[in-house]
Formats: sequence, C-alpha cells, structure tokens
Amino acid sequence: MNTFKKIIPFLLIAALAGSTPYCGKSGNNQPAPPPAVDTTKFTNPLLSGSDPWVTSKDGVYYYTHTLGNKVAIWKTTAMSKLSMATRKDIFLPTPGTPTSSNIWAPEIHYLDGKWYCYYTAGAGPDETQRTWVLENSSADPTTGTWTDKGRLFTTNTDFWAIDGTILEYNGSRYFVWSGRPNPPILNQNIYIAAMSNPYTLQGPATMISKAELSWETNGAPVNEAPQVLKNSSGKTFLIYSASGCWTDDYALGMLTLKDGGNPLVAADWTKNPQPVFVKKPENKAYAPGHNAFFKSVNGAEDWIIYHANNNSGDGCSEKRNIRMQKFTWNADGTPNFGIPVTPGMMVEKPKGE
Repeated sequence: MNTFKKIIPFLLIAALAGSTPYCGKSGNNQPAPPPAVDTTKFTNPLLSGSDPWVTSKDGVYYYTHTLGNKVAIWKTTAMSKLSMATRKDIFLPTPGTPTSSNIWAPEIHYLDGKWYCYYTAGAGPDETQRTWVLENSSADPTTGTWTDKGRLFTTNTDFWAIDGTILEYNGSRYFVWSGRPNPPILNQNIYIAAMSNPYTLQGPATMISKAELSWETNGAPVNEAPQVLKNSSGKTFLIYSASGCWTDDYALGMLTLKDGGNPLVAADWTKNPQPVFVKKPENKAYAPGHNAFFKSVNGAEDWIIYHANNNSGDGCSEKRNIRMQKFTWNADGTPNFGIPVTPGMMVEKPKGE
C-alpha cells in the first residue's frame, strides 16, 4: 500500500484535533450559565386595564377590572402572578337592554354567604349609566350561576351613578358611589346610603363629598371611585379619585370618618386638604387612581392596586395599566401610600407568595 496515502489521513485528523476547542467540564471556554431568576420579586405593570378591584376568600384572590363589554373574574393565589391567573367571564350583556353598554368598574363582595357583583352599565348614551347588581350563591364566584338582582338607587339619587362599593361599619352596611345629578354637567359627587340587603338601598342618600379643592377639579370637578380602608384600630377612611381621568393630574384623595361617627352624616367625614397619591412623571406614572386594597398572603402587609399611564396625555384610554405596591401607616394611623413605583422596577412580592 502506498505509505503516503496512510500518512495523509493521520495528519488531517491530528490537525483537526489540534484546532478544536476543548469542551470538557472544566476549562475557560464553558458556556456561561443563565442568570438566576429572582423568584422573590415581580415587576409592574401586572396587566393592561383600568379600575382594578380585588378581594380574597379562603386563600384565593378574586380580581376584576373594566372590560367595557363584559364582566370577568381572575382567580389566583398570588397577586404578583396576576397575568397568569385563570379568567372567567361571568356577565355578557344582552344587546338593547339597559345594561348593554359601557360596563365599568365591577366589584365582587362576599356578603351573607353569597357573592355579589356591583357594576356600572348603560344603554349606550353616557347619561344612562347606572349601578347594577348580580348574585351568585356558589362558594367560588367563578363557578355557579350569576342572577340579575336589578338596579341600586334611592329616591333622591335616581340619576347617573358609577363606581359603587360596600362599607361595613358598626354592624351596619352601606353603599358608597359616585353620582352626577345633572348628566350634561361633569360634576361628580360621592354619595352614601344604608342597605337593607345586598341589593337594596333604604332611605335617602347623603352626599358626603364634592370636588371643591384645586387638585380635585383638573379637567372637571370629579370625586369618584370611593374605596374603604380601615387601619388596625378600626379607624375608617374613604380613598377616592379626584379630577378628570383624562388628565395627567388624576389623583387620590381621602375622607376620614370621625371615631364613633355616623357614615350617613356628612359632617362626620373630614376631607384631607391635600391628595394622598399623585403622579410621578420621572417614574412614568401619570394619572394614578381608581384603586383597591388587599392584604398579603400572610396577612402582615397592606397593598394598594391602581391604574396609571406611562406617558403624559394618554388619558382614559386602553393605554392605562394595572400596578400594585406595598404601603405603610403613619404614626397618627393614616395611610402612607408613598410614590408610584416605576414600571419594570423589581419589587418584593407580597409576603407569603
């Protein structure tokens, strides 16, 4: 055999072996491991949307927000993972009915052993917006059947009504909402009425707040989206949204009920002279408002969830997104919401998640 033919393959193999990088388990050319994922933190925003609401029962959080054409519930055991939560549509309107359009700000509450959904809807024109109630006797609001319990109103406030919520105080139950007595005039006030059951108001309603201060009147004199907050000693606050949602200056205000006061007496509520949560342009937080509150899984932390815009001039559009952050309490027992956190910033998850 030709010795030359035997030598050439050997030389080629040796040359290739010498030029191939070493890929053993030890050595400087090993691929870098992927960066570690910090499972103790999350980033905002959680979802696109507006008018968030959340409540919890038996270790499960139930969340809703404005969809416009339906009501849906998201179900999760970890609010930081809301974007991965299971969603169930619970109300699809019938065309041509008084609740067929502009379905806003649904809230679900577990009352007297049943679930109730309070939502705003109308027949199309803005002046038809009213507050309505659904009922479900299932232990899980994403199962069972929701039935229509009609419209909530009182004889002296049978007009434009949105953003209803529940206040329970000293063994009594009240409904609190935003109303506009004259639909063509954009002045929204906050009203309260006693409830005889979860779907019926009794007696006349009381107006407990109207937009009078400069920070409440940007765009229009608006007080809306009241939310109940109580501190550890039981002191009661109403956190509400002020100014037009179409402005960058939409913000949160606060009413405080005097100790032992009557929620139906306007004089027993005191308005904070300054807003308690405002825009932070450098943090890409414009028009922060329409909030809700919840406790961490372990019950030790208080959290606020709200919507905001990333950019100036985005207004009341689909560009709004949902954010949440922990808040603390001042020495005098009032809430301290701090400043809106920046989208994309790593935030510690609620304790227990």
